Amino acid sequence: MTSTARRPSRVAKLPPRERILDAAEELFQSEGILRVGVQAIAERAGTTKMAIYRHFDTKDALVAEWLRIVAADYQAAFDRAEAAHPGRPREQILALARFIAEGLPELSYRGCPFINSLAELPDRSHPARQVIEEHKARQTRRLVGMCAAAGLPDPEQTAAEITFVLEGAQVSTQNGSIDQAGERLLRIVEGIVDRARPAQEAAGG
Repeated sequence: MTSTARRPSRVAKLPPRERILDAAEELFQSEGILRVGVQAIAERAGTTKMAIYRHFDTKDALVAEWLRIVAADYQAAFDRAEAAHPGRPREQILALARFIAEGLPELSYRGCPFINSLAELPDRSHPARQVIEEHKARQTRRLVGMCAAAGLPDPEQTAAEITFVLEGAQVSTQNGSIDQAGERLLRIVEGIVDRARPAQEAAGG
């Protein structure tokens, strides 16, 4: 789902800003945003608090930038799906479902960074929460566009159903309530897309 933290052997070779972001990602994912202080991030990155504040005005700004990177990974999945299946929106939708399904094993022990962050940041004015909300809105618009391009009736409703399945699979994987979540996810999304297709397309007309 999100990029995994780089190995320590590479960290020292990275520019300071990237080292800080890598350290923040590792700590936020493993310990949570609220429990991790700037000093801990500095120590993990091999730098100082003063250096962190030269790149990020506040810890909140650092959290927001980390989540922008995570969101960019998800948006890149849309780009890859479109590039791999040009002019085939149905296959693009299924490619997105596969992307989520393939990331589920990591969620089982790291958790979804968006879900985890929202739980820790109830204030909707927090800059990191705004990043998540903007990302989710953009993701929904792109999925609705794919559903419309596929000729599916009521693209907004179909996109909502697919979103519920994708995000529900992530939560279920994180809490361990459903086994074979990836396989089930793919079957459900394919069923939604095929059920919603116009009858003439399903019949090959």
